Amino acid sequence: MTATDIRMDSASRPPRLDDRPLAKRVGLIILATDHTTEVDFQRMVASDRIGVYATRIPYANPVTPENLMKMQPELTAGAALILPDEPLDVVMYSCTSASVVIGDGRIEAAVQAAKPGVAVATPTAASVRGLKAVGAKRISVLTPYTVETSRPMARYFADRGYQIDRFTCLGLTDDREMARISHDEITAFAKEAMAPESDALFISCTAVRAAEVAPRIETALGKPVVSSNLATAWACLRLCGDATPRPELGMLMTKPYAAG
Repeated sequence: MTATDIRMDSASRPPRLDDRPLAKRVGLIILATDHTTEVDFQRMVASDRIGVYATRIPYANPVTPENLMKMQPELTAGAALILPDEPLDVVMYSCTSASVVIGDGRIEAAVQAAKPGVAVATPTAASVRGLKAVGAKRISVLTPYTVETSRPMARYFADRGYQIDRFTCLGLTDDREMARISHDEITAFAKEAMAPESDALFISCTAVRAAEVAPRIETALGKPVVSSNLATAWACLRLCGDATPRPELGMLMTKPYAAG
């Protein structure tokens, strides 16, 4: 029998279509070199109600303020590639250090140029809200970056009213290496980085796999831990209307989200 011998029938009617395959849509703009964000968001955010859709934009190491700033012109085009001509509920730009040097407002404007009116989350803004949600006023900070790249971040949090008791930099310049810091090493450095007088520890960088071990670190410290990916996942869930407490992911995932 050949293909032409097979009877082919047209259905009696076209199929009925749902408005969306999933109720909510989270778009991710991530670096070309990113190993961590998609994995974290599939674990913490994606569900039978929330879809996570990613696009990648050009990025070249080393991690310096100059190289981070070069991503700004790519943001609008990157956002436009996420389900073109379809609305999203929230877009997250996944680079903490670049969010500092570019600025939360400029990132929001660039994304909304492609997706008008969409909620925009950055690791920096989400982390500020996360620290507020856990009641932190004094913080310790751990970054994988050099001191040069970390200084703008220290100013960012200080300008928003946080007293920084201790700021520790691991001195790496390649985000692919940052993604290879083991869970045990993240935990060990987190313990060293936490000042006793601080209310919470912030672990920067969307490449660092800190969200996976945040509950372990919180148990060791007895204090809340906010990491870049934990904060953005929390923000995206709350902006999609998911307020389900998930204490197994860390203290932050039990808290409500206050916009603005």
